[in-house]
Amino acid sequence: MMSKIISGDDVIVLTGKDKGKIGKVIKVIKKNTARQKRYFLIVSGVNICKKSTKATQSSKGGIISIERMIDISNVAFFDSKTSTQTKIGYKFIDNKKVRIAKSSGRVIG
Repeated sequence: MMSKIISGDDVIVLTGKDKGKIGKVIKVIKKNTARQKRYFLIVSGVNICKKSTKATQSSKGGIISIERMIDISNVAFFDSKTSTQTKIGYKFIDNKKVRIAKSSGRVIG
């Protein structure tokens, strides 16, 4: 299974404490386990946790907010043209494989 969502895509969260939030994918992380491959995303403004940091010679300690990973099954691609969640498909245009939004049919970046 490969991930159809890539860095820079807008996604909407389907489940959890951040349900309904829309954010941009910062990073896609693939983790291989003994049974299967799992995909996780880091999405801006979603799944934010507080982290305590110790003071060092170069930086001051304190509490910082960071984005944590979210499973790819808990998000869906957000089509800004139709303002709804949609599935992603592939189509060949001029012998090039491009991603398309299934709800609107538009080519995605």
